Amino acid sequence: MKTQRAISIGAGIWFLGVGAFLLSYSIPVMEDAARQGNLVLFLLVGPLVWFGSRIYYKSGSKTHGYLVGQTFLLTAAFLDALITVPLLIIPSGGSHYEFFTDPGFWIIALEFLAVATAYYYIKVYPRTLKTL
Repeated sequence: MKTQRAISIGAGIWFLGVGAFLLSYSIPVMEDAARQGNLVLFLLVGPLVWFGSRIYYKSGSKTHGYLVGQTFLLTAAFLDALITVPLLIIPSGGSHYEFFTDPGFWIIALEFLAVATAYYYIKVYPRTLKTL
């Protein structure tokens, strides 16, 4: 596994996701801005992880998609703990505990894993069968 490559792509996914989350607050569509932000993030994470997986596998890696997705997810969670929670959540009265026990966080976490794994089985795994 090309760990540094996966971490840098995971950081890019996190950066774009946080940017979209923050941008969603400036366009009020729903009464609950936090729920709106999570919805926007949920809708955006799938395509971002798919695109990130595409970039990762361009180098010819055959690492299982679950491990790639896990690296993307752990990178994003680390950056959330280090940056998102202290700068955005705690000032509005939240905490690390509330952030990481929110069901929305875990749904998005599962999405990271599912999309990267699906990308692997749809795009990478069939190529590995051809080389056998």
